[in-house]
Amino acid sequence: MSHSIGKTQTRFFEYNDPASPLSLRVGDPLARFTLAYEMYGRMNAEKSNVILLFHAMTGSHHAAGINTSVPGLDGRWTEEVHEGWWNGFIGPEKALDTRKFCILCANYLGGCYGSTGPASINPATGTYWGPSFPVLRMSDIVDSQIKLLDHLGVRQLHAVVGASIGGFLSLLTATRYPDRVRIVLPVGTGAETTIYQRIINFEQVNAIEADPNFRGGDYYAGTRPDLGLALARRIAHKTFVSLDALRERARTEIVSQKPPYGWYEMNHPVESYMLHQGEKFVRRFDANSYLRILDAWQWFDLAAEAGARDFKELFQRCRHQEFLVFSIDSDLSFPPQEQAKLVQLLKRARVPVMWITVHSDKGHDAFLLEPRLFTPHIHQVLNHSGLVAS
Repeated sequence: MSHSIGKTQTRFFEYNDPASPLSLRVGDPLARFTLAYEMYGRMNAEKSNVILLFHAMTGSHHAAGINTSVPGLDGRWTEEVHEGWWNGFIGPEKALDTRKFCILCANYLGGCYGSTGPASINPATGTYWGPSFPVLRMSDIVDSQIKLLDHLGVRQLHAVVGASIGGFLSLLTATRYPDRVRIVLPVGTGAETTIYQRIINFEQVNAIEADPNFRGGDYYAGTRPDLGLALARRIAHKTFVSLDALRERARTEIVSQKPPYGWYEMNHPVESYMLHQGEKFVRRFDANSYLRILDAWQWFDLAAEAGARDFKELFQRCRHQEFLVFSIDSDLSFPPQEQAKLVQLLKRARVPVMWITVHSDKGHDAFLLEPRLFTPHIHQVLNHSGLVAS
């Protein structure tokens, strides 16, 4: 019988080293930053049983259990995020078994759930970072978490796991720091940003920046750009859920008879459903953080950010690692052909890889909602090494 984690608490890693700042791919180095994180399970004596988990774009460090309060978030820690986003995957006897492994999950640098980002206070000015926050790339997010691993004394990870753009980060960790990773578990992701994703992301950027309240990102003392951010969320949301699942979810929605903005009167439950998705999202997320992460996604270049000339050179570093790549057959955001490309690149480099396609009607969100489809395969890969906790 599986058990839940129970109550959890956010921890904070404070990095402050002017002599060895965090180098950023584009912006000036950061000598000082904070990462919010949670840990589940215990490290063994050798600290060899740690699994680093990357959340998806608008997720947080709170992956399992119940956490009802994180300080300093200006109300963004809403009830919607109190339960861990991978609660069904983490805990005793679950996919990431806390009897054996120690799971570590940190909020991205640039995020808005306790890690340093645009909605944080810049210690140099005493005011919000806002639009002055540095430009970020995916490799910067990875490098900041390597600083956390160093702080915790973790030399080599048993595994790195990530879904969606968290999968980008898992691939970057494995290729940028190949000696620090044994097993790589990317879920519903790919090796590059697709044209479809670029279009969807560009639409979201436009939606936020067109909101009059955005004011170039300098909105913290006034009205937030909620209309633009809500529209951006709705643009993205339709790629996370299969159309069949969207139709089923919308059946429980009540159609509002009042036009939300102008003359148009909504007439179908799916419209109410999408409107609600945007309205609840803006209560828990920051528009500038959203843009920073979207920008890193648009500029994502796996080979270049890992310091390789091409994919062949990149993945040759990973021959000592093992990959388990997951596809979701109904995924519109990262369709199975993207994992097929990734698996082909790994095979050409002679990297040990297993590729599993799960069959779900939930779309991209299946990685959040259906642990039973993934757990047996994750168990097999994580546990076959004979690692014994101590």
